[in-house]
Amino acid sequence: MHRDVDSEKRAARADIRERRQLLSDRQRDHAAEGLTAQLNALVEREGARTISCYLSTPYEPGTRAFVADAVRRGIRVLLPITRTDGLLDWAVATNDVQIADGLLGLPEPVGELLGPIAVDEADLMLIPAAAVDRHGTRLGWGRGFFDKTIGSMSRCPPIYAVVFDTELVDDLPSDLHDQPVTGVVTPTRTLPLPL
Repeated sequence: MHRDVDSEKRAARADIRERRQLLSDRQRDHAAEGLTAQLNALVEREGARTISCYLSTPYEPGTRAFVADAVRRGIRVLLPITRTDGLLDWAVATNDVQIADGLLGLPEPVGELLGPIAVDEADLMLIPAAAVDRHGTRLGWGRGFFDKTIGSMSRCPPIYAVVFDTELVDDLPSDLHDQPVTGVVTPTRTLPLPL
């Protein structure tokens, strides 16, 4: 059974990765604009003053304009930094934050590290995903950083996965270690999910 779930996840990730690579620059820009509006509205609804968010890669729904806008508005944004032990460290986003390729080649801030428990201060978490289903199951990219982080938190705020519209699906395969999300944000909508 475990191998079947792993195979299903690998196949789903490959399909999503291929579809994302086929998007045009215009489609990506349009999606990033919509996503920024959705994320700003969510932060406002939640009354969040400290959030965690990630810096998107070119093939992910664009979060960078949202992060820059949130920092300008005085919201404390915690950005993840991958560690060799499988946990995430955190740094505060600033107007002049330097970005470099992290441990896995992902864009990460260069700055003072706050430690893995800094995310416990977040009022809202915005996390990457390959896909999310309507039950709150999140398909990540297979390394488990966010599952481990969420599973180790002393207090979990609302956790929203960020995906393109077509990546909100009816059902996804899951394992025991997969941590559910409380909602999903796409370029056109924000949807709380049942847990």
